[in-house]
Formats: sequence, structure tokens, C-alpha cells
Amino acid sequence: MFKKITTAVLITVASMGFSFTAQANHHGMKKDVVDVAVENGSFTTLVAAVKAAGLVDTLKGKGPFTIFAPTDAAFSKLPDGTVEMLLKPENKDKLTAVLTYHVVAGKVMAKDVIKLDSAKTLQGQSVMVKTDMGVMINNAHVVMPDVKASNGIIHVIDTVLLPKE
Repeated sequence: MFKKITTAVLITVASMGFSFTAQANHHGMKKDVVDVAVENGSFTTLVAAVKAAGLVDTLKGKGPFTIFAPTDAAFSKLPDGTVEMLLKPENKDKLTAVLTYHVVAGKVMAKDVIKLDSAKTLQGQSVMVKTDMGVMINNAHVVMPDVKASNGIIHVIDTVLLPKE
């Protein structure tokens, strides 16, 4: 039965353009959440933003972290010029707020999410969790849950989460 489930997950992942096979099947996992995102290739904007905000060392830390990771396609949904504006050095505080709004302390697996209606982020505000039509974090769909890393878990989302001003 486990092989059938694994195969179904891998087929689903492959059809979505994600490749997390190495992390999902590695028991001696050494890759942290940043390494997993870099290796995947679908998170170049997120990785660039994490670097610009100076959060690489934090996210490579012990954790555990739960990260709602928007794909490059999610960032492309933002209004024109938004990403470029956020990446400017003078907007580092705003960028940091946006990025830390995607991170929850602790390791929250998909099976745990269904018991929640909100989760407090490192940014300080809470995100809303809805599970009536798939799993949604605010207005973002979780398109790939439970991507494991050595210091946490990544849930891939299709929309960038923006904190209230």
C-alpha cells in the first residue's frame, strides 16, 4: 500500500512540475528548507527574496520551521513591479515582513493543519487556515503539502501571502 501512495504522490508532483523525490525518500536527510527550495528550481524568486532580506542564515537554522512557499508562478501573479520594489535595499523591512508572514514556528504537517483555523506567523500576524475545499492559507491553495527538510516542512502554495499593513 505504501508503494501505491508514494507512486501517486510522485505522479502528482511530477505533473505539477515539482521535483522533491530526493528529499521525500531520503531518511538521512541533510538538506534544510533553503537547500530544498534552491534545488527544486521553482522558487527562484522566493530564494532571491530570502537572500535580499538577509534571512538565509535564519532559515538554515535549527528550526523547526513550517514554510508556506510561493512558487515563481505565484510571485508572477503580483502586480507588475511589486517584486522589484520589494527587492530594493530600502524596502528590506517590508520584504522581511512579507517573507516572515510565510513562516510558522514548529513543524506543522498537513494532518495537523486540518485541526487549525489559524496559525501565528513569525511576522506576528496570523494566517487563516481553511480546509473545506482543499487546504487554503488565506487565499492561497496548498498545491504540494509536506515537503520534508532537515529543519522543517514546506507546503507549496500558489499565491503570495501579504500581511495586513
